[in-house]
Amino acid sequence: MTGIKAANLAIRFLLELCALAALGYWGFQAGQGTLAKIALGIGAPLVAALVWGVFVSPRAAVPVRLPVRLLLELIIFGAAVAGLAVAGQRTLAWALALVVVINEILLYVWGQ
Repeated sequence: MTGIKAANLAIRFLLELCALAALGYWGFQAGQGTLAKIALGIGAPLVAALVWGVFVSPRAAVPVRLPVRLLLELIIFGAAVAGLAVAGQRTLAWALALVVVINEILLYVWGQ
């Protein structure tokens, strides 16, 4: 069981990276003009990473209560899923959403 729990944490880390990649993909697809594409493509994942690192990560500089942490996770992962859907990657959006929900449930059940 320890191996499965460790795999769940590894999947969580990969989901965080996927969310950043999805936000970057959305930004580069959504922007009008080169400067806007670069700003959104780099800025969106940068802001998400900053929020995650400061408030959500296990070693957060500003620890927050569970409801706030869950809300921030919902916003970041939700934005990533929405970004993929808006950029025309609906299958990837559904896949990301499904894996995030399953992972979040397992994190809760196993007290991770």
